[in-house]
Amino acid sequence: MAQTINISSHFDSGNISVISADSCADIQLEINKDAHSDFYQWFHYRLQSTAGVEHVMRIMNAANAAYIEGWENYQAVASYDRNTWFRVDSDYVNGELIIRHTPEQSSVFYAYFAPYSYERHLDLLQGAQESSLCRLEHLGETLDGRDMTVAVIGESDPSKKAVWIIARQHPGESMAEWFAEGVLGRLLDEDDPVSKKLLQSCTFYVVANMNPDGSVRGHLRTNAVGANLNREWLDATMNKCPEVYLVREKMLETKVELFLDIHGDEAIAHNFLAGCEGIPSFDERHKSKQDSFKASFLKASPDFQVEHGYPEDEPKQANLSMASTWVGEQFHCLSYTLEMPFKDNDDLPDPTFGWSAERSYRLGESVLLPILEVVSNY
Repeated sequence: MAQTINISSHFDSGNISVISADSCADIQLEINKDAHSDFYQWFHYRLQSTAGVEHVMRIMNAANAAYIEGWENYQAVASYDRNTWFRVDSDYVNGELIIRHTPEQSSVFYAYFAPYSYERHLDLLQGAQESSLCRLEHLGETLDGRDMTVAVIGESDPSKKAVWIIARQHPGESMAEWFAEGVLGRLLDEDDPVSKKLLQSCTFYVVANMNPDGSVRGHLRTNAVGANLNREWLDATMNKCPEVYLVREKMLETKVELFLDIHGDEAIAHNFLAGCEGIPSFDERHKSKQDSFKASFLKASPDFQVEHGYPEDEPKQANLSMASTWVGEQFHCLSYTLEMPFKDNDDLPDPTFGWSAERSYRLGESVLLPILEVVSNY
């Protein structure tokens, strides 16, 4: 007798609705929208069924997802142990994302990208504070009552340069927190010469998850009340986006010498940076910093490139409600958005894992070299 098909998503970052699951050959699903929003694309669910049988899972509302181009050449990820996530056959056909997989075990998880759980987030912070180099600072609470925490690495000395790194304003972009884990791992390695050199002149402020409510709720892009945090930096309020308000206030206290906002891009299968060319104060000094950072990053990691990315903003046409442009203009500092792919990295493809949590972590480690280059020369 065949096992009954069961699909569930009532767990941290889970998101799926079942239309029908009567046959392994035709399981029909829908992704739920972010609360108080029309955004959706992130999915994360568990399938319990018969091992050794092909399952065809159709996400019926893929055509109206936030970024349709994100489905092209995209492969979903799956895991048996929730640690190792591998790619499975996926095709976007006639407005549906069709995932085909023959599970080797009776229980398997599927997701848009390797999830980064809230429990792991808490473990990351608690582990970081075990180092004498790090202390945790409570900034306040989210609308769902979760903590907003900044990890401060190095001495809080006004004479030192403040380097800020924030990740996962968009909660479905879980690769951003894997990147932040890589940053923290290397910064807190007391035997790493790059970290040692950086902490002589810099204090790091790392917010590993800017949107814990959206992360736990299984949102793609927004917080608990449907606010897209990366469009709230000009006029942030505690009622709508305390996450941004609290971090912004701390930035105004510490000032900022260098800022990185870490994201994931649905469509572009490359790692790239988006700069501040369109802010009103952009000048040759700012351009020189940007160029230096890019050149150093290219040497630091073959996973980074500069040929593919977003078009540069026209002069003085930047959207200052976004984090990197607001920070760049407010503090006249080097300020970048860093994007990683949901798909594979076409420069160094990996058909088994695609762009992965592990590679996101390694890219986080490597970004300390261009940071060192810039803070040493300016």
